Amino acid sequence: MDIMELVIPERMRAETERQAVAAARRYRATADERGAVERQQREGLPFPDSRQALATRVARLMDRQGVPAAAVIDSVRREPLDEPSVHERIIGLASELQAYSFLPRGTRAAQAVARISMRTAGREIPLGTGFLVSPALLLTNHHVLPDEDTARQCFVEFEAQATVDNTPGTATRLELDPDAFFTAHQPLDYALVMVAAMPGGGQPGEMFGWNRLSTRLGKVVIGEAVNIVGHPRGRLKEVALRDNAVQVRLDHFLHYRTDTEPGNSGSPVFNDQWEVVALHHSGVPRIDDQGRILRRDGRPWRRGDPDDTIDWLSNEGVRISSVLRHLATVPLDPARRALLADMGPEAGLQAGPAPAPPAPQPEPRTAGEPAGEAGEEHGPGPDTTAPAPAARARRGLRARPTAFGGRRHLVFLHGRGQQGREPERLRRSWTAGLNGGLTEAGLAPLDPADVWFPFYGDELVRSMAAREELRRMFEEVIEEPAEALLPARAATRGIYEEMFDEAARRTGMPEEAPPEAELLPGRAIGGIQQKLSWLAARTDVDEWVIARKFRDVAAYLGDDRVREDVLRSVLESMPEAGEVVLVSHSLGTVVGMDLVTRLAPSLDLILMVTAGSPLGMDAVHSRLLGGGPRRPERVARWVNVWSPPDPVAIGCPLAGDWQGELTELSVRNARDRAHDIKEYLGHPEVAAFPGRVLTR
Repeated sequence: MDIMELVIPERMRAETERQAVAAARRYRATADERGAVERQQREGLPFPDSRQALATRVARLMDRQGVPAAAVIDSVRREPLDEPSVHERIIGLASELQAYSFLPRGTRAAQAVARISMRTAGREIPLGTGFLVSPALLLTNHHVLPDEDTARQCFVEFEAQATVDNTPGTATRLELDPDAFFTAHQPLDYALVMVAAMPGGGQPGEMFGWNRLSTRLGKVVIGEAVNIVGHPRGRLKEVALRDNAVQVRLDHFLHYRTDTEPGNSGSPVFNDQWEVVALHHSGVPRIDDQGRILRRDGRPWRRGDPDDTIDWLSNEGVRISSVLRHLATVPLDPARRALLADMGPEAGLQAGPAPAPPAPQPEPRTAGEPAGEAGEEHGPGPDTTAPAPAARARRGLRARPTAFGGRRHLVFLHGRGQQGREPERLRRSWTAGLNGGLTEAGLAPLDPADVWFPFYGDELVRSMAAREELRRMFEEVIEEPAEALLPARAATRGIYEEMFDEAARRTGMPEEAPPEAELLPGRAIGGIQQKLSWLAARTDVDEWVIARKFRDVAAYLGDDRVREDVLRSVLESMPEAGEVVLVSHSLGTVVGMDLVTRLAPSLDLILMVTAGSPLGMDAVHSRLLGGGPRRPERVARWVNVWSPPDPVAIGCPLAGDWQGELTELSVRNARDRAHDIKEYLGHPEVAAFPGRVLTR
């Protein structure tokens, strides 16, 4: 028995054993899948994963330059290869052709890893490992820090490692501050806790950096190597590099071969690009039919036996995407939720209110759902929950009567996700984005008070809630986004599925292998979810964001009552006469196209600008009131602007499908703001279209 067994609380020992047994049961349950993987690897297939998983992984590697393009070309042109073989070759190149940067990038990632120790019984006892995932938040296991009281007894040590001369370095010891932030979840075995400030007052991430987490798929495939950095048995920091491989991928866990020991609990599991793919939480011991842990000699392991007598088979980590998705549902006050936003845009935890409780409130904000339409607003904002059905208080805004001489009008028409937001703040945000582009274009900026801003955000959610049974997410289990947001009404569900089919086809998603050739048919996710995962990987936009946008477009098009409620709300804040410049975004472009059929005859639509629009999809334009796809006669000029990474603008450019004169403009938005209206309007070439018309 070692010293850790003597002093670690009984509760923590029991929880560690419980997690190990649960991991072993998952390991036994996937014996057939693991056997299929091993058999295909013996037959020469290095990465025995699905075609979609391989294609998604390659897309991420190429987008992030995980493998040199020249090496790819030289490799694949040597012999004729089918698509899966090309993907395997590229992934193999990424594993073998490590640039010199592999080492310094690994060093940088490892700096954020710390040893966690507890003060107890007059001793300081190492418990496990944790790592910074934001400037101040540290991620570890629930069984390491099960509650706030335990965290108060613990401290962390950064740079507890050997120097280049192989002598112990000087560690930096910091306290934990669970009173400022602490949350933990036993089923996924994670805990997230605040680390106190540095002695000089700065945040620990400013000194040691932090590992950016991502909900994106495509970070690792079966057969690919992973790397682990941690403090096994409380020793100085150690690294298990690349002599390992992912064996099985479960819904929320990964099994992989690598060398770890007690104390590695809470370590980050990295791919070769030093992206965190999992949170290591347990070794996988051999168990008998009664669920008892077995020793290497075949006898049952008993409390007090050394851990190194256990017959360890593998290791298990919690998929980091599952941790992030669960974090998005944790009820937190605005200050604590803002701390999650510091984890970065790919974590999908942008600042906003906590998820709403059950009905009558609307759905909670989920992973990747920013405050506003894909980034219209950044940072903490006002309450974004929809009002109760009887409280339709927020209405659109009218422009000043003297704006643009009183005969010309600028109208902004927003997209989905605006419920509960203040129209005045949104109008200022849109105008600020447009003014940035106007300034670069050499044109005069505009006053927000000169802009009409119809507002239908509350009405859309109210109408959908009345007509559509909005499903609850994450109540008992973590659901896949496509399933959780699947509309209840048959007509809406059909459009939703049709949009995913078309989007996947247009972005080149490979056809699925026939059932008899699939590796893990029992683990395959639904067809819609596969398409959603493909779109997320190709566009770098969170799955929840894409699924919500598609769901709301489908609800608008598939239910006449919802459509009429939205259009009525928009018409309440439209000018009655004169010339109109209409700038619309996302779902607003669909609403705007229908609005053209309802405008008063005294209005002349001299310019229509659509940004980030789904109007190129057959499932959308075939259901418009005007009967697309042809430019409405009432629109004198139409400009459509889109960005290739934008998942909503998948059908763009429109010219191939739409009849009539149309100006197309492709811009390059930042990947983490691909659908952001301020990003679109900030391009001078985009802003110039309304700017020149309005200043004539």
